Amino acid sequence: MAEVDRPQLYLVTPPEFDLGTFPDRLARVLDAAEVACLRLAVAGRDEDRIARSADALRELAHARDVALVIENHVLMVERLGLDGVHLTDGARLVRKLRKDLGPDAIIGAYCGQTRHEGINAAEAGADYIAFGPVGETALGDGSRAGAELFSWWSEMIEVPVVAEGALTAEKVAELAALTDFFAVGEEIWREDDPVAALKALLAPLG
Repeated sequence: MAEVDRPQLYLVTPPEFDLGTFPDRLARVLDAAEVACLRLAVAGRDEDRIARSADALRELAHARDVALVIENHVLMVERLGLDGVHLTDGARLVRKLRKDLGPDAIIGAYCGQTRHEGINAAEAGADYIAFGPVGETALGDGSRAGAELFSWWSEMIEVPVVAEGALTAEKVAELAALTDFFAVGEEIWREDDPVAALKALLAPLG
C-alpha cells in the first residue's frame, strides 16, 4: 500500500488581532512549522485596518514563500498584492472570479458539509474546497463535516480538500489520511504559546 502524503498546514488568522503584537506571534509559528498557505480572516469591513493587516502579513508570508489569501474581499487581492481569495459562501462566485483574477490566483471555497456545493465549486475552477467544522463547536447549527465526506472526496475528486473548524488532535488523527490540508486558526491563537499548541494539535502526524 502506498504511503499517504502528510497533509499540509494552512494557517488562518484570528478575526481580531493587534497589529502591534500579532505579526511576531505569527512569525514564530511560520518559522516553527512548514506552512503552505495563510488566510487573512479579519472580521468587519474597516478597509484601512484590513489593508494595514494585509501589508504586515504579506511581508512575513512572502519572505517565507507562503501564499497569502484574503477572506471574501475580492477587490483587495490585486490591490494589495495578495495571492488569492478564500470564499466563505461556497461555489456562487468561483466561476466569475476565476475569469476576473486569472488562472494564477488562488481561489478557495468553503462549502460547509455539502458535497454538491463542493463539486460545483471544484467544477467552476476552485483550487481547493474546505469542509467543516470537523469538531464540536457551539457555533452554527451543530452540523459537522464527518470523515465519510472527506473519504468520499479524496477517492472521487482530484481538487484538494481542506479540513477546518474546531480541530483537535483526535480529529487530526482521524482525518490525516483523508485530507490534503488542515486549516488551523483559533485552535492555536487562543493559547499563550501558539507554537506549542500547534505541535500538540498536529502530534498525530508524527
